Amino acid sequence: MTEEKVILVDENDNQIGLMPKMEAHEKALLHRAFSVFIFNNKNELMLQQRAMHKYHSPGLWTNTCCSHQRDGESNLEAGKRRLKEEMGFVTDLEESTSFIYKAPFDNGLTEYEYDHIMIGYYEEEPKINEDEVADWKWMELEEVKVDITLHPELYTAWFKIIFEKFYQFINVNKQ
Repeated sequence: MTEEKVILVDENDNQIGLMPKMEAHEKALLHRAFSVFIFNNKNELMLQQRAMHKYHSPGLWTNTCCSHQRDGESNLEAGKRRLKEEMGFVTDLEESTSFIYKAPFDNGLTEYEYDHIMIGYYEEEPKINEDEVADWKWMELEEVKVDITLHPELYTAWFKIIFEKFYQFINVNKQ
């Protein structure tokens, strides 16, 4: 199986090339990514716990799903694809905002991403892909904020960054 490639971008999100995912993370090169936040009608956020065998951040809690766009794939297409692959459902998504972040990991890899944030709504239980996801739960945003403060070691680096930067934005812009 060929390793998935990520889309290398400049600081304005213009595509400048393709590179195998691991190589981009080893070299800490800026690449396009997305993060999906799914809410229910109680305004709770669906969190996932990453599978224990993931090459970084195993067992940590994070947003509903996240990954990398494929060459020629729109942000919304990528978000829906990965939501189905990881959480077992598809729902309408809306692009909300984007930003660049950099997060080095203990294993020598670095996430350096131009991250597109998408928001959607869903009421059912997901049918998680256990190769990707260990567990899931709904949490109120305020509860997430408090728990990240008390137990930051339980959450992925990118989720803590997104949540800190965009807590107000997400809270104001969800339905």
